[in-house]
Amino acid sequence: MRFFKAAILAGAFAVLAAGSALAEDVKIGFIVKQPEEPWFQDEWKFADQAAKEKGFTLVKIGAEDGEKVQSAIDNLGAQGARGFIICTPDVKLGPGIVAKATANQLKLMTVDDRLVNAEGKPLEDVPHMGISATKIGETVGKAIVDEIKKRGWDMKNVGAIRVSYDQLPTAVDRVEGAISVLKAAGFSAANIYDAPQAKTDTEAALNAATTVLNKHADVKYWVAFGLNDEAVLGAVRASESVGIPAANMIGVGIGGADSAINEFKKPAATGFFGTVIISPKRHGYETALNMYDWIANSKEPPKLTLTSGSLALRGDYEKVRKDLGIE
Repeated sequence: MRFFKAAILAGAFAVLAAGSALAEDVKIGFIVKQPEEPWFQDEWKFADQAAKEKGFTLVKIGAEDGEKVQSAIDNLGAQGARGFIICTPDVKLGPGIVAKATANQLKLMTVDDRLVNAEGKPLEDVPHMGISATKIGETVGKAIVDEIKKRGWDMKNVGAIRVSYDQLPTAVDRVEGAISVLKAAGFSAANIYDAPQAKTDTEAALNAATTVLNKHADVKYWVAFGLNDEAVLGAVRASESVGIPAANMIGVGIGGADSAINEFKKPAATGFFGTVIISPKRHGYETALNMYDWIANSKEPPKLTLTSGSLALRGDYEKVRKDLGIE
């Protein structure tokens, strides 16, 4: 009997040891297009949490263009990684990324931006966690409409800055979602002005929005929306530079980045009215966990997972962040 019990215990320890060894052997890459951006820093932070919990190695790589993406995938293959998660700098790189992953025998998942083929259609065979861009845009639009009404503005006298980055489908879906709600509320399409960005950062948005504001200097009241918080902050900074008071600007961003939270923390309210916070926790932690389960337990992730966001304002952003598990 003692021998039998000892054998069972030995077997149990062997299974545990094997599982531990497997975790230590698993190396997973997490490639992002803008490693300096707070959103991607947070994704990495939460992916690190998954790595610590499961005991696998997370390799974080920034790849700002197609050449760096290809090099990063080869690098992961050379390191003996088993799979990777990527937010690519260009969704049209999809077929090349799939081919490179296959050549290196790496499992592939995408996050945030979904890969497309040569015809611009999503690569549906690649598991993806993204954002319901249209619905988040609609949340932005509703927040703007509600605040316009609260302030008693006549929509005929309001201009809207559409800070755009149309080469990214997610950006188009977000702004079009916002526009659909504005139009449904009676906002004139003629009062919506396009401000195309060269890049998706605050400086590019400021330059684009300044052009619009200078061209329509007769407009007294403004609203602004775009791909992310940086786009809207750029529009807000532009409005300040041309002398538009904060009370005459309603900017609603997307992301809940540190830059947005810092805006809320300023002693006096600015034209940055709110942000739709998207939790980077799911996008970092859950994708990393899903990749690990796929490698270690042959449990393939869902082909498509879409997350949503919550509107946060100057007065309630701390509670919203806590509810989303960010704090």
